[in-house]
Amino acid sequence: METENSSRTGRFLRNSAATFLYRIILLLAGFVTPRIMLSYFGSEINGLVSSVAQFVSYLVLVEAGLSAAMTYALYKPLADKDKDGISAVVSAAKKFYYKAGYLFLGLIVLLAVCFPLFVDNAPGNMGYMDIVLLVFISGVSGAIDMFTLAKYTALLNADQKTYVISIASSVYTILNTVLIAVFSMLLFDIMIVKAVALLAVLARSVILVVYCKKRYPYLDHKAKPNYSALNKRWDALFQQVLGVVQNGAPMVILTTVTRDLVQNSIYAVYNMVVTGLNSILSLFVSGLAASFGEVIAKNERKALQKAYGDFETAYYLIISVVYAVAFVMILPFVGVYTQGITDAVYTDATVGFLFVLNGLLYNIKTPQGMLVLSAGLYKETRYRSLVQALLIIVVGVPLAYFYGLVGVLLGLLASNIYRAIDLLFFIPKYVTGLPFWHTLKKWLVIAVNTALTFGVFYLIQFPVDGYLSWIMLAVIIGVICLGINVLMFALTCPGDMKSLFGRVRRLIRK
Repeated sequence: METENSSRTGRFLRNSAATFLYRIILLLAGFVTPRIMLSYFGSEINGLVSSVAQFVSYLVLVEAGLSAAMTYALYKPLADKDKDGISAVVSAAKKFYYKAGYLFLGLIVLLAVCFPLFVDNAPGNMGYMDIVLLVFISGVSGAIDMFTLAKYTALLNADQKTYVISIASSVYTILNTVLIAVFSMLLFDIMIVKAVALLAVLARSVILVVYCKKRYPYLDHKAKPNYSALNKRWDALFQQVLGVVQNGAPMVILTTVTRDLVQNSIYAVYNMVVTGLNSILSLFVSGLAASFGEVIAKNERKALQKAYGDFETAYYLIISVVYAVAFVMILPFVGVYTQGITDAVYTDATVGFLFVLNGLLYNIKTPQGMLVLSAGLYKETRYRSLVQALLIIVVGVPLAYFYGLVGVLLGLLASNIYRAIDLLFFIPKYVTGLPFWHTLKKWLVIAVNTALTFGVFYLIQFPVDGYLSWIMLAVIIGVICLGINVLMFALTCPGDMKSLFGRVRRLIRK
């Protein structure tokens, strides 16, 4: 048992190490690209591009939960080394993905035709056909993924080889950022810039397809499809709807309710910060869903409880530090980042606070949400997911009408609070068998630490006049906060911390 646990931990660390570079690259690219858009095209076009991207993200729902269902369906045949079973699942997924790809293309055309109707005043010299072309170009990459990559991505995720996806995605991100930067500096039109950037998508496709053909030479795409293995796809769709609404609804609500592209741009800048943090934090979860899925499939309850307890403690320790620093440092960062941009006011304490609070609540339920995917509990949680998605709309739309961006963020806040409380009780009852108060106690530690850090350092208001001073101050606050966190977790959760440190010591000795 100990050997299997060590093996799973080793796979997690290998994936994490290989993925770390990608997360850093993604974080840097996420900061560079919007700044280029703001500098060369202005806040309105930056808001337009960000809004289009969110609308396009909704269309991936045509995949109908295939990725999650396929990943879950592959856990057992991969664990059993059942090559025929693996081929049967991939063959079935391929047929579904082709249908989804054609439907996606049709919806992109429809969106391209309709989207300009939501824009009251087109930015710059952009006319109706310019916006139509921009929407179509922005959506093409999604179709390429469905026709070529989606089945391989799900296979690599299930086989705990996420490092391959990260390498391919790193190449894509670097190439995409370089192309956007170069062609923007050469003062090309925004449509040309976005079109040239599509070359990066092709590079990622080639890498993943070539690797999978070498790694899984036994795959028979003409094998008899095992459609029943994907019977969870409609239940998984609810989880996918939740993710899309969570990420895309704010921009869509702003576009359709406020019709203010500047508000979209402000949202995009703050969201860039939180998305960057989430990208780094996802490093600690990358590949774990498959690892826990294997444990659950083998019905190893004690191993599950121990591994999950260690992971939850480590993850909460990390996000407690990260978001405590974020509460203090987000406004100074936005001030430095948008220095010189005069067509909109970006520094807003209320918006910054709500963004970080939503980010914290989104991440505080990550361990539980991961187990929902690992256990394949899509059907059991679909109505819960639906309520969460509806809360964003029901609360966010009317509040956006009166309060704009702040109203949208309050809708997100209501949604995240509901889902966090729901999963707090659901996971112990249906998956881990652990007492819910084990998790609740850690939440309280996070709340106290975050409030203390924010209260002390925010009131002091250290001067920040550039990126270097910002980084130095963030590191100082982070180190102090880490020390306080470790002490607080050790005092309130001694058993969990002892188990976590024991796991770390065993890894170091290797």
